[in-house]
Amino acid sequence: MTPITIANALASTVTLNDGTVMPMFGLGVYRIDNNCSDLIAAALQQGYLLIDTAEFYNNEHSVGVAIKQSGKKREEVFVISKWWPSTEGAKGAMKSLDQCLKNLESNYVDLYMIHAPKDHHCADAYQALLDAKKQGKIKSLGVANFGVHHLEALAKLGLEKPSVNQIQIHPWYQNNDIVRYCREHNITVIGYSPLAKAKKIDETTIVAIAKKLSKSPAQILIRWSVQHGYVTIPKTSQEGRLKTNADVFTWSIPDEDMKTLDALGDQQWSCTWDPTKYSLEEAGLQVITIQQ
Repeated sequence: MTPITIANALASTVTLNDGTVMPMFGLGVYRIDNNCSDLIAAALQQGYLLIDTAEFYNNEHSVGVAIKQSGKKREEVFVISKWWPSTEGAKGAMKSLDQCLKNLESNYVDLYMIHAPKDHHCADAYQALLDAKKQGKIKSLGVANFGVHHLEALAKLGLEKPSVNQIQIHPWYQNNDIVRYCREHNITVIGYSPLAKAKKIDETTIVAIAKKLSKSPAQILIRWSVQHGYVTIPKTSQEGRLKTNADVFTWSIPDEDMKTLDALGDQQWSCTWDPTKYSLEEAGLQVITIQQ
């Protein structure tokens, strides 16, 4: 039997509802310095296959540089980026997508998302991005921070359902209603902030389980997300943590400890903003007809 290594464990994938194959694990680069290409290249060389960036993160260019620096072919790396909604609507979305492709030095992005249901133009922008998908600029189209009512609104507007919804998920904020809806409608869930921005990493419950399993508290939180079947994108700015963050595939958290971690969700504690609560009016998803 071939031993499981970090590299081949990171090759685990999920097939999206449009047929695109996406890695189940990757590196999030939120608010990592714009000159973070060395870190990303190191991740790719260690076997990471997915990089999650965004217009708002201001480091799309570093991702493009890192792919070349790593020696990987463009098609070997799954790149996610996101449009930060603006009052320019569809025009702004297309402008940001074109800039994304220029930053990546690529003629496509694997997964492109609307970053949040805000600024009153999501329906028009989503339609424009669907057109860009038909043109091959986007392999898969998704959304981020969409609540159930936002996803239902897309369906009522007759728009193709997103392939992915990226939402905040960690033991203290599990968004079970959104997860349930996505799974019932074959929308893949990506959980961001699996480490809850390290704000509760020293909590007694986490430390006790980590000690019991001879793992780090960070590994416990990442494994919890992986074990629930979420696409997981832990962020680190330290190259030394790339390997330990990914070393979560050859062991599991016992059922009784998973139940203990799941119970933390009763706290409903969010480590960051929560646009899933925005109204349809704020999102621009109450529109009856979509401009072509």
